[in-house]
Amino acid sequence: MPEGPSVRKFQLLTSPFVGQVVVKVGGSSRKINVNDLNALRLQDSQVHGKNLYLAFVAAEGPLGPAAEGAMLQKEAASRASPPAQGGQEQVCAPQMHPWEEELQELQHSSSEVPDAAQGPGSWLHFHFGLFGSIRANEFSRANKANKRGDWKDPIPRLVLHFESGGFLAFYNCRMHWCSSPRANPTSDILSVEFHRGQALDALCAPDPVCYTLLDQRYFSGLGNIIKNEILYLAKIHPLTHGSLLARSDLERLLDCAIQFSSAWLHSKLHGKGLHPQIYQKEECPLGHAVMKGTFGPSGGFKRLTWWCPQCQPAVLSGDSGPSPVTM
Repeated sequence: MPEGPSVRKFQLLTSPFVGQVVVKVGGSSRKINVNDLNALRLQDSQVHGKNLYLAFVAAEGPLGPAAEGAMLQKEAASRASPPAQGGQEQVCAPQMHPWEEELQELQHSSSEVPDAAQGPGSWLHFHFGLFGSIRANEFSRANKANKRGDWKDPIPRLVLHFESGGFLAFYNCRMHWCSSPRANPTSDILSVEFHRGQALDALCAPDPVCYTLLDQRYFSGLGNIIKNEILYLAKIHPLTHGSLLARSDLERLLDCAIQFSSAWLHSKLHGKGLHPQIYQKEECPLGHAVMKGTFGPSGGFKRLTWWCPQCQPAVLSGDSGPSPVTM
């Protein structure tokens, strides 16, 4: 799923629409009634870790004449000429979810309990799936054929048209109303309020550092890509127990986490892609063979992990035997 830097970029895409009224809605979501968003004003946009929150309030008074005129022109144009294949009207029409997305949503809905249900006028919480995204004033287009050989554009879960004539399209995301954002800026790696001491204390635990780094209680916004990259940059084996590492090693790992996340966000904002050194690679930058394994706490999510045995050697414990990280 999108990590902290990606969701921060999504939030920046929504910011220009803050203060505007929703004049038309669409999308395939069955988790909320998308029509409830009609005639609401987008009041605020916030990101916390991997989660986006949009606040909506009742619009004061009727829509202005400019907004009404723009919508009338758009409706007239759509009636005069049917939308082309893959056009906006086709994309916005409620349709059945692709079975892959439906399965993913069902798997997560059983483990994620929404806040107390709230009606429109509160906060809409977005949590993105593996390929979740937001598009502003454009729709996502298919870049390859599906398994059936069809070139079908992705179907947005939600589309919000605003009085300015612009729109936002949300893809592969789960939504529910909540009373307020679940925010803890001290754990958000991209927040100025990020608490280094709290994060270091978490890393000192006698647990593999690759588990701790994905704990959103201490490293909100840090995901699997960042985990793999910073462990390589810090030259730490992913299964090394934090309690076996020197404080200086943990400080360096934390510095890598902050610097890598900030650099990734900067690249995204300038339209540049990520060039990982270890994630999904067969060789590290020094030409060593990379190993891959699936690791995670007992009863928790298991995540794919890539590491270089030569650049990230296993750490031996203080006693006669090796630590559990030797593989």
